[in-house]
Amino acid sequence: MAYALSSPSQRLSSRPGQMAAVLLIALFLGVFLIVPAGTVIHTAFTEKGTGTFTFVNFFDFFGTDLFVRSFWNSVYVSGMSVVWATVLALPLAVITTRFEFRGAIVIQTLGFVPLIMPPFVGAVAMQLLFGRNGTVNLLFNDWFGFKLPFMDGVNGVIFVQSLHYFPFILINLSTSLRNIDRAMEEAAQNLGASGFRLFRRIVFPLAMPGYLAGASLVFVKVFDDLATPLLLNVKDMLAPQAYLRVTSVGLTDPMGYVISVILIAVSIFAMWVSAIAMRGKDYSTVQRGGGGLSRRQLGPGESVVAYGVVLLILLLVLSPHIGLLLLSFATVWSFSPLPDAFTVAHYGRVFGESSLYIKNTLIYASLAGLIDVVVGGAIAYLVLRTRIVGRRWLDWAATSALAIPGVVLGIGYLRTFYGVTLPDGTPLATLWVMVVVALAIRRLPYALRACYAALQQISESLEEAAENLGATKLRTVRRIVLPLMMGGLLAGFVTSFSTAAVELSATLMLIQSNSDAPIAYGLYVFMQSPAGRGPGAALGVIAVVMVALCTLLSHYVIERRQKANGMAK
Repeated sequence: MAYALSSPSQRLSSRPGQMAAVLLIALFLGVFLIVPAGTVIHTAFTEKGTGTFTFVNFFDFFGTDLFVRSFWNSVYVSGMSVVWATVLALPLAVITTRFEFRGAIVIQTLGFVPLIMPPFVGAVAMQLLFGRNGTVNLLFNDWFGFKLPFMDGVNGVIFVQSLHYFPFILINLSTSLRNIDRAMEEAAQNLGASGFRLFRRIVFPLAMPGYLAGASLVFVKVFDDLATPLLLNVKDMLAPQAYLRVTSVGLTDPMGYVISVILIAVSIFAMWVSAIAMRGKDYSTVQRGGGGLSRRQLGPGESVVAYGVVLLILLLVLSPHIGLLLLSFATVWSFSPLPDAFTVAHYGRVFGESSLYIKNTLIYASLAGLIDVVVGGAIAYLVLRTRIVGRRWLDWAATSALAIPGVVLGIGYLRTFYGVTLPDGTPLATLWVMVVVALAIRRLPYALRACYAALQQISESLEEAAENLGATKLRTVRRIVLPLMMGGLLAGFVTSFSTAAVELSATLMLIQSNSDAPIAYGLYVFMQSPAGRGPGAALGVIAVVMVALCTLLSHYVIERRQKANGMAK
């Protein structure tokens, strides 16, 4: 039996199933992303009582000292967090990518560890280590007779956020440094450049795309963070003010929506500035990471300095985890460098009273991850394999969730869905399923990019061959595309799962009862009082272990699949 060869135009032509997928995804994004965000924006520009369009709410915002101070505090904290995150990430990136350095892989892996713990949990541990009466300051006072304000006011927020989010810069900058053609450095050296001048004029400018990508992410994440300032009792920042206005004054107060719009606008502006900074400049190299010079060997003295810097930075960035582990076993830890005694009672209390938090987290994060890989995989396929109208808009709409802070999305859900009730009178916004949807929307861009990258690496000729042999489009996707995409789908699921498991901003707005609460909410509740910090730390350790195991499992499965695919070839 002979089969007619399919042309590219036939393969990429739209089909009823593809159009149905576009409509369903558009409906999902419209209802749970566009409409809530649009509702927040609309309410911010609406005069309370009359419902008419107005700018008066924004005039009131900029006419109130508390809100103006909160705005500039947020900008200052975000900017300084980028600066200090750069100070931490730059030495690690340069040492592990530009020099022959034993343990580079271990260092890069440990550098990623801070991201698997919520920053607000690290904040409590950092207070015990670096607070006015914490371990470091007690030792400084005994040895030198003074204390340093590591954790005072906004300094504490900057300190915690820098340690937590610096991996964004480390990962992106390290990748850019590895991809630089070393022949360009050799040419610069032949012209007389060396040392710091070579790095400042040649190496770092060529790595700028990676650095700016990481720096913009740090700025946006810090600017939008809600829980860390609240736990450190720093309320004069924008995200805490948005939360406090909605929870204390109510959903009818326009100021919470005005702050939300400003949060969105600044997030978009930060991403736009990072894009503008690279526009019109050429960062391309002839070959990625090849040619020219090999990695330089460190001399004996240089090795001592390098290892000293690396160990100091790693000790600093892992200090929240060390403090959290100590706190989880501590009986009493107050006004002393270390806990007075140790116990496992906190873990017993957590497993006895808080197992529901763990179960809810596994359910919510798993469902959110599943939604993300299904929707993200479908969008990636529609964009790369079809010419259907509207596919690009789906990509842009899904990616725009990066610019919507969690607290804004939570406020939008309350405003949009609280008035929608079930037959028994229960508001739709109070259902646990809305928490799952919010987590899925928040993490969809991560899964989408993973699915996009996986599909880009699959040759269309494989699908052509299957269809030319008589396979239907659905069978081709099921038997050819999905198995080959499995590594990317798994990576997207794990990324969504691990980040959704510790998401608090949107969760804090939507959880109405303790029975529906996930780990992040339980952690926040425990950490509110000194008596609950021991069990809270134990719950935090469990959360970190859970996310870490999930990440390690994903790497193991991906490597197994890659080896299997390599053997099959």
